[in-house]
Amino acid sequence: MYIFGYGSLINNASRLLTGQAKEAQPVTVHGLQRYWGKIDSTYHISPLVAALGEGVCNGVLVRVDEKALQQFDHREKGYRRIELDPTQLESHQPIEDRLPVWVYTKADHEPPCHIQPIMQTYVDTVLAGCLAISSVFAKTFVDTTLGWHHPLENDRHEPKYGNHAGVRDEHIARIDQLLAQVRAKHRHGKTE
Repeated sequence: MYIFGYGSLINNASRLLTGQAKEAQPVTVHGLQRYWGKIDSTYHISPLVAALGEGVCNGVLVRVDEKALQQFDHREKGYRRIELDPTQLESHQPIEDRLPVWVYTKADHEPPCHIQPIMQTYVDTVLAGCLAISSVFAKTFVDTTLGWHHPLENDRHEPKYGNHAGVRDEHIARIDQLLAQVRAKHRHGKTE
């Protein structure tokens, strides 16, 4: 079976914190929209969430066994795991279509706020994973994610995101450039 990771699971080093060491395959899922949003009051940050509906979402497929699936279920508490329809997947590599593809969703999320903001180290972790695939993949991630206008806290000096991993110094400048571009779009009225 597979898990479709659309946030921190894109980052190999972050996935390894949960015990998953298998290769990840870049894919796009049609009919899935990614947002910045709150899970519940126990989270101190606003992570990425996804819901079925309009939109496209790039990410990675990670092959898992039953034990790894349980580990990811624990990591992704607060989300609902659902099975994707194989026809939603687009990939440049073959996918074993007889295996289920799971994704963690949250249909009834709330937007980030100053009490539960987007954390820079979470953004860094996700975008470092995207940049490890390609610059185009990272730009697609930024362009297809909604909610960049919500409060963001720069916690790089004292990381608050527990699965922060795999971010190298050379990633930071490119991440900051991508975020500056998306913020410029919002300042010029091109908001979601």
